[in-house]
Amino acid sequence: MHLSPSHVIAPHVIRGLIFDLDGTLVDSLPGIATSINNALTKGKLPTHSREAIESFIGNGARALVELALGDERDRTEEILASFHRHYAEDWKSGTLVYPGMLELLKDLHANEYPLAVLSNKPHQHTSKIVAELFPNGLFNQVMGHQESFPKKPDPTMAHHIIDKWNLKPSEVAYVGDSTVDLATAHAGDMVPLIFSWGYGTP
Repeated sequence: MHLSPSHVIAPHVIRGLIFDLDGTLVDSLPGIATSINNALTKGKLPTHSREAIESFIGNGARALVELALGDERDRTEEILASFHRHYAEDWKSGTLVYPGMLELLKDLHANEYPLAVLSNKPHQHTSKIVAELFPNGLFNQVMGHQESFPKKPDPTMAHHIIDKWNLKPSEVAYVGDSTVDLATAHAGDMVPLIFSWGYGTP
């Protein structure tokens, strides 16, 4: 599949685009599933199918771990730390950029649209994945979750990016795949663009 800016953008309205990462730019489910199941196995806890883990994605690593633990949530800190250790090594396991996405991003960049990545994934993982899977300089801003900012769907992180661009929220599209992304766009007065692939159906 080949995508072009005209598939997702109205040039007279949109002047910048912020993209979700997991399920939007990249299929990261294989690496996430491997890492959470490795952490659960090490903790002598039941593992989950990829389908179940897919339903846990979208609200950050802590929420992912809490959902995976179920009635064992008192072990969240232990398993969360283990998950982060595994994911730092295992994230490449099957993680791929969606077909046509790199071409789309290059077209948008060539047409001088500012581009950003905004994810509820921890910042250290978000920045590493973007740095390794995408050309340097393609994105003006890359932000994963940091303790100093609330998670999506709160629009604070998105507005932080938009302020750096000197644009209005209404001039920026938030591109995602889930109800969290749709809610982020609406909460931040941005234009929602929701892809049909990914891990959530708005």
